[in-house]
Amino acid sequence: MLNKNVIDEINAKVSDILHNSPAKDIEKNIRVLLSGAFTRLDLVTRDEFDVQQEVLQRTREKLILLEARVAELEARLNQSASGATEKNEAPDRVQAEG
Repeated sequence: MLNKNVIDEINAKVSDILHNSPAKDIEKNIRVLLSGAFTRLDLVTRDEFDVQQEVLQRTREKLILLEARVAELEARLNQSASGATEKNEAPDRVQAEG
């Protein structure tokens, strides 16, 4: 998941430092150590992060629209329920008065 350029860049810097020394085994060990550390960190690339950020933004926008729609439907339902209650109460009053 980690961008290979980052690993290669770190490797190049370590190679430059150790180029003139007989420490090639140390270089290999450092490379393995760094690769293992990056793998355990479960890092993502910037592109993967940007894609997930866009997905999250679209999801938030959909959620806002759905919340507004639910609120509108609840308001309609409450109006219908109160209108039906008023219609049911009106004949009772007429019969009681009559």
